Amino acid sequence: MQHVRAKKSLGQHFLRDLSVAERIADTVKSGPVLEIGPGMGVLTEFLLRNPQISLTAVELDHESVTYLNNTLCLSHPFRLIEEDVLKMDWSELFTGEFSVIGNYPYNISSQIFFKVLYYKNQIPVCSGMIQKEVAERLASAPGKKAYGILSVLLQAWYDIEYLFTVDAQSFNPPPKVQSAVIRMTRNKRRSLECDENLFKTVVKTAFNQRRKQMRNSLQQLAGKGNPILEENIFSKRPEQLTVEQFVELTKLLQSCQN
Repeated sequence: MQHVRAKKSLGQHFLRDLSVAERIADTVKSGPVLEIGPGMGVLTEFLLRNPQISLTAVELDHESVTYLNNTLCLSHPFRLIEEDVLKMDWSELFTGEFSVIGNYPYNISSQIFFKVLYYKNQIPVCSGMIQKEVAERLASAPGKKAYGILSVLLQAWYDIEYLFTVDAQSFNPPPKVQSAVIRMTRNKRRSLECDENLFKTVVKTAFNQRRKQMRNSLQQLAGKGNPILEENIFSKRPEQLTVEQFVELTKLLQSCQN
């Protein structure tokens, strides 16, 4: 691992456990694939072994790009782009569907998932390594402490599996937190049947005051004293609601604004 120095500013922790890398690579089977943050290419190498995959890797770190160009790209040519993946238009990279995979930098993992949501109709599968706490949040069911904004927004469009936990010693340098691998598979929903922007606002507003009942946290959206706030659903707290109930809640609030 002496070839590339892990940079704290980029949240880099290079995966060195080959068995873990192979298991992550196996979460996508075929088609165009976007790998985010390949680093020194441990996961990349396993992806390149699959002839059914057409790989594009995006890496911000110039030192990592140089290393990959001098090693993997010589023996297994693939599209390697040196850029900030969060600032890119992914639809310019792929005209149709593509999967997303990576050992994601922990400091931008939530931003990556919000970007996946933006391209949800192009991304059937998104998988990879993230902080264990975030993985638990994404896959959490209603009623759990981990259930929150990302849980609802992502589960509205994806079935999320917590696949396995990864020990800190599998990385160089070892992170101070545990890691986990998840897989998100696009569900059959094509529309929320409510205003999608209002849905996001409702979810974020509710969880930003998660200890309050909905009638208190969402009062501004409904209008103070609105009789709709007496509906039973407004007596609940956000962690008690399923995705479908958040959709129902959004429809009720939408009716106030029409």
